[in-house]
Amino acid sequence: MTVSWRTVIRSPMLICRRWSLVWSLGSIVLVACTSNAPMSGNIPDAVPKVEPKSPYGNPRFYFVDGRRYDVLASSKGYVERGIASWYGPDFHGRRASSGELYDMYAMTAAHPTLPLPTYVQVTDLENGRKAIVKVNDRGPFHDGRVIDLSYAAARKLGILQRGTALVEVRALDPRHSKSPRAPTVAKATQAAPPGLFVQVGAFFDIRNAEQLRARLVLNQLGRIYIHPDAETGTPLYRVRIGPLSSVDAADLAAQRLESMGLNDFQVIVE
Repeated sequence: MTVSWRTVIRSPMLICRRWSLVWSLGSIVLVACTSNAPMSGNIPDAVPKVEPKSPYGNPRFYFVDGRRYDVLASSKGYVERGIASWYGPDFHGRRASSGELYDMYAMTAAHPTLPLPTYVQVTDLENGRKAIVKVNDRGPFHDGRVIDLSYAAARKLGILQRGTALVEVRALDPRHSKSPRAPTVAKATQAAPPGLFVQVGAFFDIRNAEQLRARLVLNQLGRIYIHPDAETGTPLYRVRIGPLSSVDAADLAAQRLESMGLNDFQVIVE
C-alpha cells in the first residue's frame, strides 16, 4: 500500500499502516515499534465500550493513491457486505492510524471510512462465524475490500488459509452491545451461499446500461447482465458481472475493467 503525499499534506495526523507516519514539529518521522505476544486457546471478542473519537486518523477526508476517502461522521446504522482480508506480522508493532500500536494478536481491524474507533461485528457469510473487533486503523486500500482484519480476528473467523472471505460488517453501539465470551459459530442453514458480483455502472436510462453491457460482452468479461432496481421508486439499471466463483475471479475482472479505463466499479456481495 502506498500513501500518497496528498494524504500527508491534507491530513497530517493520518497514520497509515505500511509506513507509520507521524507528524512532529513540521516534519515526517518514520516510527517502527515491535513487540511479541503469544496467543492460545479460545479467542475472545473485543469488548465494545464508549470511547471518544481518536484525535488521529479522523480527518474529514484523505487521499491514498490519488483516491479520495470521506470519513463518516458516525457509524450509526452502518452495514456493508464485501470482501475481508487480513494483515499480520509485517505490521505488528507499528502505529495504526488511531495512534495505537497495531497488535496482530488483538481483535482489531482497519476500515477506510468508519470513525476511529468503531466496534463492528464481522460475519463470515460462507461459514457463519462471527467476531467483534475494534476498528482502529485505515485500510484496506484495494478495490472490493471492505475491511482488513487482524491476525487474531482472521484466525477466529477461519480465513487465515483462504486469505479473504465474503463478510458482512455491522457497526455496534457500545451502549447496547455485549461481546460473547466464546467464538460464535452460526448453525448450518439451508440459505443459499452469498453471490459475488462486480457492478460496473448504474443508470437511470436503460439504453446507457445496454451500451455498457454490449461493450463488456465484446471484451469477453464473462456473464454480463442488467439488474433493475426500483426500490427508490425510479428504476435504476445496474450493469453487473457475475456471479463470480471466487475473490480471485473478482480481482481479475477488476484488472480487466481498469485496463479498459473503467475505474468506477464496485464489488458486490449479496
